[in-house]
Amino acid sequence: MNALHLALSIAFADPALTQPPDSVYHGRDGRTVVSLPRLEQSIKVDGNLNEPAWADAAVLTGFSQYQPVDRRPARDSTEVLVWYAPDAIYFGVRAYSPAGSVNANLSDRDKIGADDGIDIILNTFNDGRQAFVFGVNALGVQADGTINEAVISSGGRNSPTASSADLSANYVYESKGRVTAYGYEVEVRIPFKSLRYQSTASQDWGLQIIRRVQYLGHENTWTPAARDAASLLAQSGTLKGLNGLQRGVVVDINPSVVGRETGGPRTDNSWRYVPSGPELGGQVRWGVTNNHTLNAAINPDFSQVEADVVAFQFDPRQALFFPERRPFFLEGIENFSAPDGLIYTRSITKPDLAVKLTGKSLGTNIAVLSALDDRTSSYSDGHPFLNIVRAVRDVGKQNRIGFTYTDRYDADDVNRVAAVDARVVARDIWSFTGHVANSYNRSAVESGNSPLFSARLNRNGRRYDFNANLLGVSEDFQARAGFIGRNDVVDYGVSQTLTFFPGAGKRVESWGVGIRHQQTGRYQAMMNGRASQDRKLHFNSNMAVRGGWRFTASIFIESFGFDSLLYQDYYIDRDLGAGLRDTVKFTGGADRRLNNLDLLVTAATPQWSRFSADVFYAGGKDENFEEWQSGLVHFFTLNLRYRPTDQLRVEGQYQLQQFNRWEDRTTVSERHVPRIKVEYQAGRYIFFRVVGQYDSQVKDDRRDDERTNDPLLLRGSNGSFTRLAAFKRNRIRADWLFSYQPTPGTVFFLGYGSTLAEAEPFKFNNLQRTQDGFFVKWSYLFRLN
Repeated sequence: MNALHLALSIAFADPALTQPPDSVYHGRDGRTVVSLPRLEQSIKVDGNLNEPAWADAAVLTGFSQYQPVDRRPARDSTEVLVWYAPDAIYFGVRAYSPAGSVNANLSDRDKIGADDGIDIILNTFNDGRQAFVFGVNALGVQADGTINEAVISSGGRNSPTASSADLSANYVYESKGRVTAYGYEVEVRIPFKSLRYQSTASQDWGLQIIRRVQYLGHENTWTPAARDAASLLAQSGTLKGLNGLQRGVVVDINPSVVGRETGGPRTDNSWRYVPSGPELGGQVRWGVTNNHTLNAAINPDFSQVEADVVAFQFDPRQALFFPERRPFFLEGIENFSAPDGLIYTRSITKPDLAVKLTGKSLGTNIAVLSALDDRTSSYSDGHPFLNIVRAVRDVGKQNRIGFTYTDRYDADDVNRVAAVDARVVARDIWSFTGHVANSYNRSAVESGNSPLFSARLNRNGRRYDFNANLLGVSEDFQARAGFIGRNDVVDYGVSQTLTFFPGAGKRVESWGVGIRHQQTGRYQAMMNGRASQDRKLHFNSNMAVRGGWRFTASIFIESFGFDSLLYQDYYIDRDLGAGLRDTVKFTGGADRRLNNLDLLVTAATPQWSRFSADVFYAGGKDENFEEWQSGLVHFFTLNLRYRPTDQLRVEGQYQLQQFNRWEDRTTVSERHVPRIKVEYQAGRYIFFRVVGQYDSQVKDDRRDDERTNDPLLLRGSNGSFTRLAAFKRNRIRADWLFSYQPTPGTVFFLGYGSTLAEAEPFKFNNLQRTQDGFFVKWSYLFRLN
């Protein structure tokens, strides 16, 4: 702590200096087991730590830097005061920072990643596997969610921040904050009603505190968190001996009413609005025990969900994934995390009725979901019925074994999936995950079983990382309650990364270089020992620069083989001369490979108080899937975030995807998507949002490029042929929303959305409205005491 911070700490009666030494828990000194005081009182959560209860609190201090470099003392001091009452746990934060350096803005919930703030990570089962995350910025604006370590570890290096957590779930808790002369103060009250925890009379909880320091670009942890570890949560501290917790009756009733009007053109080009509603629906949440929660929903409405941002597709064989955003499915969603996408709640499109049970008993997480879906998702004319079961058993300190079962019944169409997975941790830095699954499919004409398998080996080292992965999905494997990005594939790869830390005070804080080799092919071909179809060699580098700058650069050397399955319905309109034509199968030069050489770069600015930006570019010689030929490709994304005031937020995004033919540089396809979102935070719970997005697509006539140059045809399911002809599509989407949301579940929304089209891109002189609509929603959370 520097002299200024020390003087300010004394002036503001720093608890770490005034309380008995045995109530101060210094992370770097190894004092991470906290005897938490239990006080029979409550306080007003107002952002001022002046109530008598705070003088009796335990004080957590001695933070360490984790990102971008671990094992160093934090530059700025942090003190977290903790105590609990019978019905809630309280946290008070004093975060010290140079004058004028704190980023603090009024924001909507879960949108505080650019602000200075604190993340409270509570592992209430003390199992080192999953935890609740309660985040607040310097003004007390909330961001909450969960961390599931099994999911994070399968994707690479662990990270402890709320930004790496799943922020889908929303919990009811109180928080207030304020900027001070020495930094900021925050008060947080988390009621036990909002948590699931052990059923024992006296219990220990895992705890980690993360502080985001934006002017430095650092993340600090209370207990020293080492990068060379397979588990983050296993490095948490402990709140010891919590007893007499009174959760009370946990019954939340959340009715909702929705009304809509949808507009569209009539045959005479006049405009007509069709009203819908009011529709009644609702959800009920019952805390059956301290660690089991039952949820039910009837006709739940999802009108508050913001539309998905346009996602570009790099490989047409890989389906696009969109995350779950709907409130009912987000409750306890961490318990439904399964390897390789076997569970995907967005496969339930619009349930008429859904019931869900989640909890943990005897070291086993249980999650069960049943839903009766709307007819619009049926393959026939019925109501699809889905069941999802996920169970995960703790084995030893960090190991686990899991079981997954899903089914979907839709008249004569039946799909069942059963799977077993396991994770083993060795020597604290090595982890292995294995997964085997079987899919049973039955329709009116056929039935059969199909396998899926995967394995991952990770070494999470401080300087040296190693990752090896294997995934096999048979051609007939289906998971109708999950998300399988690509069937009929075997994919395996190995990557290695070296990270260097130049030393304290250097401009470059960390620098990493790595190499990844990956091979991909059709399932039966690979299983029978034939050569892979696609081969990739990637050279990667990343850099963290003082102040929060981030840079990456990669060189991709790749070789792709012809995929006959992708082009099975492609034909050539062959010109035979003398006015004669023939329709022949498109083979794309099946005996030749496409060799690629691409450059990829990204850059991100620090999270300044008013502005931040990031940019992505990938380009070079790459495969042109439209015509199965080499092409010159460009992918570009620019994100800009501007805060002209503490209440106004402007986010702009521009995306470009362009494919040119390699030989003559003519354009095959081009897509431009500019998007802007403006939000005004009138108060902590009231905001206005306007989103505008322009989607311009242009495609040339597809041809058998560099071979016959004849037109390409696509055969339909009825045997007819359609020429892959040139087209232009230009659409504008504008959405307006007024939102009042004092707590999760209590909301009032008023919105309007409109879609327009024009013939030529970005002319804005002959716009045609194609559809629009209004909606209003009210819901209220009744929490029984």
